[in-house]
Amino acid sequence: MLKGLGQLGDMAKMMKQAQDMQSKMTELQDSLETMTIVGESGAGLVKATATAKGVLTSLDIDPSIFDPNEKEVVEDLILAAIKDAQAKAQDRAQSEMARLTEGLGLPADFKLPF
Repeated sequence: MLKGLGQLGDMAKMMKQAQDMQSKMTELQDSLETMTIVGESGAGLVKATATAKGVLTSLDIDPSIFDPNEKEVVEDLILAAIKDAQAKAQDRAQSEMARLTEGLGLPADFKLPF
């Protein structure tokens, strides 16, 4: 008659773990919005700053690269810096997620949507 209570205890434990994970995911989402990543190109002549979610927040361009004859070079450097920042942001988000899932005892390659 009391045999089923063990399964209820397991279910309660699983629900608690799910709630803990949801809470930690919310915290991670919030921290990814405030974490900043800097991407660079042209040996640091162009720097793009983004959140760990990949949202571009600023762009810093060394004035020495402004030559009207090299407009395409400047555009390429800007795009490269933005792409670098976004790639680093994606890597950072994935590493933070891996750290979270490991802490919860989930496999390292466990994927959760953002």
